[in-house]
Amino acid sequence: MSHGDEPGYGDGPRGEDGGYGGSGQTRTRLPDRPGDVYGGARRRGSSSRSLITVVGVVVLLIAAIAFANRGDNAASSGDGNGSKAKTSPTAASGANPVTTKAAGIPTGFAHSPQGAQSAAANYAVALGSADMFNKARRDQILATVITPSKVTAFEATLDEAYTAQFNKNVGLNEDGTAPQGYTFVSRTSPIGTKTTASSNNTATVEVWCGGLLGLAGENSTNPVTSSWFTITMKLEWTGGDWKIVSHSQKDGPAPVPGDDVASSADDIAKAVEEYGGFTYAR
Repeated sequence: MSHGDEPGYGDGPRGEDGGYGGSGQTRTRLPDRPGDVYGGARRRGSSSRSLITVVGVVVLLIAAIAFANRGDNAASSGDGNGSKAKTSPTAASGANPVTTKAAGIPTGFAHSPQGAQSAAANYAVALGSADMFNKARRDQILATVITPSKVTAFEATLDEAYTAQFNKNVGLNEDGTAPQGYTFVSRTSPIGTKTTASSNNTATVEVWCGGLLGLAGENSTNPVTSSWFTITMKLEWTGGDWKIVSHSQKDGPAPVPGDDVASSADDIAKAVEEYGGFTYAR
């Protein structure tokens, strides 16, 4: 889902001088705390194995989403009433955030391209959350954000993806909970949105996002890493709100990594627990 196509987890190539000269690459400086999973090169072998595991998980979710959406593209692309909208401004604008929620997810968006953008941004957050790894909570999310005619198909397909083995591959317990002493992080943060096509009751919205995924905790083999991706949602107006008909994802756009010092596992876990998410409006 929103992390269903999370790109770029694990270590990328780093330059030797930590700057933009020479190899043209940027080095991320890591703390030298003994035993800290973010402590750098000493754990490089396990980090590589972790990357392979996460990539396998990512591919599984992409396949699951694609399976759920089979047959939708032809019907959606045949909307002769659709029109390609102009690129939206990057500054925050327009209507205030909605005030109603269902299953903890904002609802009741405006029947407009702007309302569709706000819906897509909030739905991206929900679909990229750690709650997706819990069966009961995942079904609540899908029932809230997916168009009613597609909910059953999404539930069945994602049940096949979020298996006990899948959870183990990510580093979780078989039931999707984090092991004792660890904090599981799965969070999507929209950076911006734009409507690429719309008609009176349909809209195609792209959401540019940053994401976090991994286990924060000492000796974690899947440390929390960041990624950048763009989600495309096809939405329809039904039951007085925007709902997802199909969902896809691609890598980037990704900025050049800065020379930031990676925080310790404890700092990451504390930040995730203390900093809540947002309600997004265009």
